[in-house]
Amino acid sequence: MANTILVGAQWGDEGKGKIIDVLTEEADVVVRSQGGNNAGHTVIVKGQKYVLHLVPSGVLRKGVKNVISNGVVVDPVSLVGEIEGLRKLGVKVDGSLFLSETAHLVLPYHRELDGAREMLKGKNKIGTTKRGIGPAYGDKAARVGLRVADLVNPERFEAKLKARVKENNEVLKALGAKPLSFKEIHAAYRKAGDYLKPFVTNTVVLLHQALQKGEAMLFEGAQGTFLDIDHGTYPFVTSSNTTAGGACTGSGVPPHRIDRVVGVLKAYTTRVGEGPLPTENAEISDMLHAMGREFGATTGRARRCGWFDAVATRHAQMVNGIDDLAITNVDGLDTTETIKVCIAYRDGKKRYDYLPTDVEVLARCEPVYAEFEGWLQPLDKIRSWDKMPAKAKAYLKAIAELTGARLSIVSVGPGREQTMFL
Repeated sequence: MANTILVGAQWGDEGKGKIIDVLTEEADVVVRSQGGNNAGHTVIVKGQKYVLHLVPSGVLRKGVKNVISNGVVVDPVSLVGEIEGLRKLGVKVDGSLFLSETAHLVLPYHRELDGAREMLKGKNKIGTTKRGIGPAYGDKAARVGLRVADLVNPERFEAKLKARVKENNEVLKALGAKPLSFKEIHAAYRKAGDYLKPFVTNTVVLLHQALQKGEAMLFEGAQGTFLDIDHGTYPFVTSSNTTAGGACTGSGVPPHRIDRVVGVLKAYTTRVGEGPLPTENAEISDMLHAMGREFGATTGRARRCGWFDAVATRHAQMVNGIDDLAITNVDGLDTTETIKVCIAYRDGKKRYDYLPTDVEVLARCEPVYAEFEGWLQPLDKIRSWDKMPAKAKAYLKAIAELTGARLSIVSVGPGREQTMFL
């Protein structure tokens, strides 16, 4: 397998965890390059459900190296809990998981600040998961963040943590929140540091050694294109670069060593949290929620749902340089008689064939739809593209053409076996 970046081509929750898991069969190294435990990848293997937040999905494959690289922000206590959960399920983690010594830490004051600031925004809230990701990246940019290398150096960690807790307690008090106990934080995070120390290494060196050996790499993106801090629907975005370029800066692997970009998208559109979603539709939301679909792996929140937005995915293809498309959740539309696809936006008399950068304009936009006939039969048992209904094929080919990339993978259910390669 070529060195591959896998990205979400919508607003996250596109089914990347399942597609990553399928692709890991041919990967030697799986790299998580950005985000934190605000992301969740759900993988189902032989009926067993795994929800991964920080640990790369390659951990479910024997012989695969799994790297949490420098661009990720890591809550050490959460990571310990995730590793322990995997061990209880019989997953071997030792010797296969590697944690960057330069990854920044998410600490309790980050979570408290996240929640307090979101509350102050009132109706202008972003819809953050309140996991502390934004404040942690803020500290990184302000050059006051603590890193994994600090965590595993007891004396340095204590001194730096004491100063940061003292300063952030003053900010929390100003925001009307309760101050935190340095002693409690220090005890919990030192314990986590001791637990994680065997996993800590210089992951940039590790990855370049793998490149020299010709090992195949899969870069596991978190969230989606339109949650990117630079290219998303700002300010309703996350705090990292979720697009393909973020895989390089977040891992230390240079761009010219990347061979392919795979964009994952649903056969419809979803979003969690606040911000514009032009094709949002109550009817399709109610239908999908009634089927037990579209609830967040991390928060459990019901996702907002709408028809497929080809304007957005076309923009995602440009920004990421997407070569191949993996379309998931196609079976979610099995009972839909007429399926709509947004091919343009209209704001008054102005028509947009591209995504407006101003979210106020985007929020006003009305979708211009094309319509397709539904296939009205279950797809979940189909294992071959040749056996797909003609109307399902026509729909998938059309949205791939509108997006501007090759249709390469089709998923009709959560299991590994429910995947077709074209």
